[in-house]
Amino acid sequence: MPGWTAHDIPDQSGRVAVVTGANSGLGYVTARELARKGARVVLACRSEARGAEARDRLVREVPAARAELKRLDLGDLGCVRDFAAAFPYDRLDLLVNNAGVMALPYGTTVDGFETQFGVNHLGHFALTGLLLPALLGTPGARVVTVSSPMHAMANIDIADLNGERRYRRWVAYARSKTANLLFTHELARRLAAQGAEVVAAAAHPGYADTNLQTAGPRMSGRRAGEWFMRVGNRVFAQSAEAGALPTLYAATAPDVRPDSFTGPSFAMWRGSPAPSWRAPWTLNDRAGERLWDESERLTGVTYDALKV
Repeated sequence: MPGWTAHDIPDQSGRVAVVTGANSGLGYVTARELARKGARVVLACRSEARGAEARDRLVREVPAARAELKRLDLGDLGCVRDFAAAFPYDRLDLLVNNAGVMALPYGTTVDGFETQFGVNHLGHFALTGLLLPALLGTPGARVVTVSSPMHAMANIDIADLNGERRYRRWVAYARSKTANLLFTHELARRLAAQGAEVVAAAAHPGYADTNLQTAGPRMSGRRAGEWFMRVGNRVFAQSAEAGALPTLYAATAPDVRPDSFTGPSFAMWRGSPAPSWRAPWTLNDRAGERLWDESERLTGVTYDALKV
């Protein structure tokens, strides 16, 4: 793992990958590098215009790429269902749950869920469940969910998953990232109980320069906050190219174990991929079960093949 780069990605020829939020930042780099190694990549993007620009850019950078765009709005469960129903392949080797929002002012998804919990967790929970048959039918398949070191700010509150009692944007973000790790933990546990070969793992980029940091201040009209984030990105963050490496490692390296958490090697901030610390509550079986049950209830997506 020391010094691991995108050049170390094994050949991906014949493999099918879905990358959510692939129009920019970490998702774009992830999709591009998988395509460079021969994978057929589905760019799952909310904005068809920005997704089309990303696909065209990807093909310019990797002329031999097999990349296609499909609309996916994780804040609209109807759209998630439409995406899964129209998925054109009978195999799915890799699902990268990358898309996310961060520290937004309070809002709700189309289905009425707090936006950060709804997009970052529930949308990906539903997508993974709906694509589960294709994953289970593909030898060596993986699900990689992108979390954040900021998950350590807060555990989930199972009695207030939608932040209705008191909404604090950074706490809500941290809870959604804890939910990503609890989802990975419980998914890995249920896959193992069924003897399934699918590997569920998680990754985080450390502090990477993407548009994620500036979206919240911009939506709130906090110009000083947006400026501060831009300066922080420029001075302290590593590039999106480097930030995507933990995800690419979790997605392709041969020794990745179920429920592993990969991040940058230096202080969970920057550097080559390495095993990452995670808060103890993200490994709690009971919390994972309770979040799973609530997620099935809220989304209406049940993982019938993984019933325990």
